[in-house]
Amino acid sequence: MLPFNKKLKPLARNLRNNMTDAEKLIWSKIRKKQICDAQFYRQKNIGNYIADFYCPKGKLIVEIDGSQHYERDGMKKDREREDYLRMLNLNVLRFSDIDVLKNVNSVLERIHEHLKSTLALF
Repeated sequence: MLPFNKKLKPLARNLRNNMTDAEKLIWSKIRKKQICDAQFYRQKNIGNYIADFYCPKGKLIVEIDGSQHYERDGMKKDREREDYLRMLNLNVLRFSDIDVLKNVNSVLERIHEHLKSTLALF
């Protein structure tokens, strides 16, 4: 079972209710087991972090990054976060919100390929 921080539950709920356009688009394409019959959860509380999307079957986290993630401080925080998530044996795929909005099919293909290769191991 993944670590869970109860204090982040209200924030995760708020994020679910206020998703960005890019998050809404991806969610519409991955929910209800649309990719590799794999269940995804949105705004999943994992330790002291909230992952945009989490697929337990594929041990996969999908992050949709806005512009703040490309600033020095944002990049440092993302590295620390990814190190923690990898320590939990989770894989992280990152996409910019612009990629999602302009190239959603290529984003979905990368998620599909990752899941296909990961699930083939089991």
